[in-house]
Amino acid sequence: MAQFTYEKKSITLEIAEKMLEVAERKAREIGVPMCIAVVDESGNLKAFSCMDGATLLSVGIAQDKAYTAVAFGMATDEWYPFIKDDPPLLVGVPHIPRLTILGGGYPIQVGSEIVGGIGVSGGTYSQDMEVAKAALGALK
Repeated sequence: MAQFTYEKKSITLEIAEKMLEVAERKAREIGVPMCIAVVDESGNLKAFSCMDGATLLSVGIAQDKAYTAVAFGMATDEWYPFIKDDPPLLVGVPHIPRLTILGGGYPIQVGSEIVGGIGVSGGTYSQDMEVAKAALGALK
């Protein structure tokens, strides 16, 4: 008989909120108000924080970074090296809704399974990456 279902693992709200706390603490430490989004394994928003003073544009960008990271299972900053020598991808990627190649989005993995994604926006791409990586450290 054919199998009709399969199990998926997802990040818990408790851990998503812990990641937000760690990210906010790191953002305050570097002095940059940020938006932080955590999505589940399907790219749906699980937890979100928009720090006082974060830019309006960062709200959507943080969510898109998290979505991109979980949808493709790779960090957003890995996209440019992946597409830069492939003209069709280089031209096409900017037209794919919600896909962003700006640094600051990472898949959230437990073992070999992707259980969610995190996206951070508000600073330079290197600051966004620093804050997101700090939040990933909450999983250890």
